[in-house]
Amino acid sequence: MFLLISKLLMPMATYLNNSRYLQVLRDAFMLAFPITMFGSIVVVIANLPFLDKFMSEGTLNAFKSSLGNAPSATMGIMSIFVVFGIGYYLSKSYNVEAVFGGAISLVSFLLLTPFLIEVEGMTEAVGNVLPLDRLGAKGMFLAMITGFLSGEIYRFVVQKNWTIKMPDGVPPAVAKSFSALVPALLTLTVFLLLNIGVTSLFNTNLHDVIFNVVQQPLVKLGNGLVPTLIAIFFVQLFWFFGLHGQVIVNSVMDPIWNTLSLENLNAYTATGEVPNIISKQFVEIYTVGLGGSGSTLAVIVAILLFLKSKQLKQIGKLSLGPGIFNVNEPVIFGLPIVMNPLIMIPWIVAPLITVTVTYFAMSTGLVPPPTGVAVPWTVPMFISGMMATNSLAGGLLQLVNFLIILAVWFPFLKFIDRLNVKKEQEEAANPKDEAV
Repeated sequence: MFLLISKLLMPMATYLNNSRYLQVLRDAFMLAFPITMFGSIVVVIANLPFLDKFMSEGTLNAFKSSLGNAPSATMGIMSIFVVFGIGYYLSKSYNVEAVFGGAISLVSFLLLTPFLIEVEGMTEAVGNVLPLDRLGAKGMFLAMITGFLSGEIYRFVVQKNWTIKMPDGVPPAVAKSFSALVPALLTLTVFLLLNIGVTSLFNTNLHDVIFNVVQQPLVKLGNGLVPTLIAIFFVQLFWFFGLHGQVIVNSVMDPIWNTLSLENLNAYTATGEVPNIISKQFVEIYTVGLGGSGSTLAVIVAILLFLKSKQLKQIGKLSLGPGIFNVNEPVIFGLPIVMNPLIMIPWIVAPLITVTVTYFAMSTGLVPPPTGVAVPWTVPMFISGMMATNSLAGGLLQLVNFLIILAVWFPFLKFIDRLNVKKEQEEAANPKDEAV
């Protein structure tokens, strides 16, 4: 059975793990991570729950207003970082000049962006203004599509040697700029003509087309409990067979989850409301944030407190420190979890239960959903839950999930413990002869 599943999964997992485009997409999102982290920290500071206790309403509003540019200048323009990152890393993967690939992708995206905004009360849109919402969550999918298309056109032209060659004595920076001139002209012309065609023939823009036809349906699909459970199931299943499930599944789902997070953050900073339950933070904080993939901190604690096997105790001691910071490779490969049929059931079932509990706790209003603030995945349990939701209830929900995981795993761990103790007793009673 295991061999059959492994044979079915391995080709798909290998393809996803080695896909050039998925690796580029992952790296592009990581490029934006330190910048969005800064914006998240500012949002947390501006919305600390106790500020109104020692600040007047006017002072508090002024304080929040003074910090208001930080989210807009970081997470509010995340599509810019993503499109530049895709162009950069895609070009780098083809061994062509990466920085020009990133710059050309960014300009291609801006060529497709309408420089006008609708103002309430005015019959005509205001021109020569770059709308911020097009650079954030609303433009995310167009940014990704544009980044890949422009990057492919740019590298195709470069690899065809349709470039200007400068003499050897010319400084390298000048030579590289002239070398990128023809690829840039051809690539940007394609996107300029594309924009002219769409706006002239259909009286719309590609931002609205992609948002309505592609982004909204995908985001609505990814915002449900069932798709999230399917994603978590495959994370666990891939890990069981020794594949990095988090990397494989996140490469596919991150565009949807990150878009939902940006929508949450934009709404939270504007109104204090959070429209989406499922988001990048929902998945990370309430699965990875409980001890790593599979939420194994409870497993480590159960080993240390309730099991008797010396071998398992040693694994628990080695795994506790990393596990607190959500690094769980020691327990995954030490217990082991990989390819261990005795552990397959709790390994897959426990996260599915806690994700379901978390979803209904948030959908019923018992716990607020994550605000969209980026929280490093290494932040320990309880603290990360409070940071993500800006609420004590978010941390308490992590503790509830911790207890649920403990309860699901406990009978399986006790069974494994009995087997290990029996084996250790037999080895102690019948020690092997030492080699002469």
